[in-house]
Amino acid sequence: MNPYSEIVQEHYRHPRNFGALEKPDIRHELANPLCGDRVRIEVALADDGRVRAARFQGDLCSIAKAAASLLTELIVGRTLDALPDEQQLVDALRTELKPSRRKCALLPLDALRAGADAFTRR
Repeated sequence: MNPYSEIVQEHYRHPRNFGALEKPDIRHELANPLCGDRVRIEVALADDGRVRAARFQGDLCSIAKAAASLLTELIVGRTLDALPDEQQLVDALRTELKPSRRKCALLPLDALRAGADAFTRR
């Protein structure tokens, strides 16, 4: 029996938005040295500042891959100041996460936030 929700399983098996953007406005990569997960988030912004497209790549465990896939869907149409918070992303996964697995789920969001922060500071 799989301990993860159907949402996690679906996004892990069939990730959305996996790949690279041709000319992203934001590109940021983060790694978790404790488990080896590595993710790169790329975002293209529309003229009004809303996320037009988002992609991810990386070597990720099932939770991190599902979270990255789901995150790229959640952020399209949002502005950088209206990104999901940690609890919103965890809730969207609809699964119970141990504290160590929560870090996996939040790695893509941490990468997105770091990239968005660097973009807005330019």
